[in-house]
Amino acid sequence: MNPQNITAAASGAGMLVRALLFGGAAVYGVSNSLFNVEGGHRAVVFNRLVGIKDTVYAEGTHLMLPWFERPIIYDVRARPSLIQSTSGSKDLQMVNIGLRVLTRPSPDRLPEVYRTLGTDYAERVLPSIIQETLKSVVAQYNASQLLTMREVVSRDIRRILTERARFFNIILDDVSITQLTFSKVYEAAVEAKQVAQQDAERAKFIVEKASQEKQSLIVRAQGEAQSAKLIGDAIQQNPAFLALRKIEAAREIAHTISSSANKVYLNADSLLLNLGEHITENTGPTAKKR
Repeated sequence: MNPQNITAAASGAGMLVRALLFGGAAVYGVSNSLFNVEGGHRAVVFNRLVGIKDTVYAEGTHLMLPWFERPIIYDVRARPSLIQSTSGSKDLQMVNIGLRVLTRPSPDRLPEVYRTLGTDYAERVLPSIIQETLKSVVAQYNASQLLTMREVVSRDIRRILTERARFFNIILDDVSITQLTFSKVYEAAVEAKQVAQQDAERAKFIVEKASQEKQSLIVRAQGEAQSAKLIGDAIQQNPAFLALRKIEAAREIAHTISSSANKVYLNADSLLLNLGEHITENTGPTAKKR
């Protein structure tokens, strides 16, 4: 075999290996020198020489040094957190309260957030500050005030939480009370109080009703007495008034009997029509006097 051919083959193989190594390094460098930041996210870059850079990278594609740098992606969209707490009210009633908060990291302060809290900032900070805030706010109100002034309580919690979260470079977007319950003993006492109030209102209504009925009877009796007095005065002043009332009564009796299917025969006394005697009695002395 020709030594020249062997040398040429070895030289070609070496060039191929170098080309492969160079191509692999180029592919590695290109693939590791770019990183993408998706919508609703921000990034900070850790450099092996200087640590976390102060630059915050917005959405899009960015350059970095392969191996020397690596990106750390943060989701800067609001995320919900649910916290349950048991606290004591001002009147020493145990209150179970649930709170839902929407939080997100401050985009401009992400390098400091990573240095102090890392990527799990919410789990490190929110439970402790929310528990402390809930206990301090609930202790300022009575149990009944927590129900009737729920909006005010929620506003106080939000104000204090916003100040506490700002210290950790966390933005608080919303706070809402999702659950507010009391102990079984307190709920039973409230129910018993409501029942007692309903019974008292019912008794008050019964007393007022009896008073109104009594007043109605008094008014009716006074009206009947006044009516009887007026009738008596009318009879004394005009004896013919009694005869007129008898005629009206006889008319009603006759109408009732006429509408009946049975035949009934009544005399003048039954129909209250014995007016002749009454008129004679009343007009006789007058005629004699005349």
